[in-house]
Amino acid sequence: MTFLQDKRTLRSAQRLVAFAILHQAYSSQQASSNPFIVFLVNAACDDQVEKCERAFILQLLGSSSFTSSKEVLKQSAADYIKAFDPSLRAFPPREHLQQQYCDKIDPEPFKCLFRDISVKNVVADPDVPRGCDENSPEFDLQPGVKPKIGTGDRDETIIGLLQNLSLGGLGPQWVRPRPPRFPVLDGELVWLNPDNNHELLWDYGMCADTSRGAAVRDLIAKALKGPLIPAQQEQVLVEFTNDPKLVYHCGLTPRKLPELVENNPIIAVEVLIKLMNSPEIAEYFTVLVNMDMSLHSMEVVNRLTTAVELPTEFVHMYITNCISSCESIKDKYMQNRLVRLVCVFLQSLIRNKIINVHDLFIEVQAFCIEFSRIREAAGLFRLLKTLE
Repeated sequence: MTFLQDKRTLRSAQRLVAFAILHQAYSSQQASSNPFIVFLVNAACDDQVEKCERAFILQLLGSSSFTSSKEVLKQSAADYIKAFDPSLRAFPPREHLQQQYCDKIDPEPFKCLFRDISVKNVVADPDVPRGCDENSPEFDLQPGVKPKIGTGDRDETIIGLLQNLSLGGLGPQWVRPRPPRFPVLDGELVWLNPDNNHELLWDYGMCADTSRGAAVRDLIAKALKGPLIPAQQEQVLVEFTNDPKLVYHCGLTPRKLPELVENNPIIAVEVLIKLMNSPEIAEYFTVLVNMDMSLHSMEVVNRLTTAVELPTEFVHMYITNCISSCESIKDKYMQNRLVRLVCVFLQSLIRNKIINVHDLFIEVQAFCIEFSRIREAAGLFRLLKTLE
């Protein structure tokens, strides 16, 4: 039917064969049962259709008194066209045919689904002028006359082709259910479709005054190189008290902690107190335990034990390292000095109940016996005996 609707696709003989197929496919049933009856009636009443085609359809429908449909079908399409005499044919009005064949069916005119949504397979010949029949005798080559083939407007044909071209695909679209998903096995990864509904967050630190942070960074840089004067130390402590988050932006890292401890232990204590809730505090403790033992490092640890609750493992490890450092020093003067410092440090931890002496009793007792010649070690030993 798509070919029949475009009168340029098939020739007259081919169109007669197509009409016969549409009619004979339902010839054993009543005419009203033929789904193409409306199309056949409209073609028989179409003035733009060749008269031989209209007469042929009427004979198929049995509306012609000249020849029955069976007699017509015995002829070939070409013979029928040659023998056709339009003067012997009368064409009944459309109302008469519709009343005779279309009363028992839906009067809605025929509409082809493929015509509107399919890709057109017929392209007009750009060499033939618009509205002209290429099979007309006027296009035959005649001597001394300029041929009309090639006088068409190709640009107009291309524009019309692009305007009417549809790439919607061939219809109708068949509805198919969505295939079921296979169950996810234990060893498979589940495909995630995250929700990307992001919310805008206002940065309250934008355009904020950063001059205080710059001043603290400068002072911390100086504190890593040498002791600060009391006024500078006080400025750093005040800034940390007013804004504890400055410790995260002051330029201090775990690797630089030993320099700050040796040069400015008070500032080091304040920084570590402010970093107690930081995920990096464990790394700072590791550096503090492994650095060389000195008066300032013990001062920092002693102040921390009284200010915050330190991990027990850290305190025990620091005491063990202090004892090992005293035992490994070869210089007797420096050894005696460090032993006195360690003994005073341990007495302070025990009296303040920072550590449970029973956890380190054997190790501390052996340390006191080894250095019993030193007065502070003997005092620490007597303190251990009182706690037994």
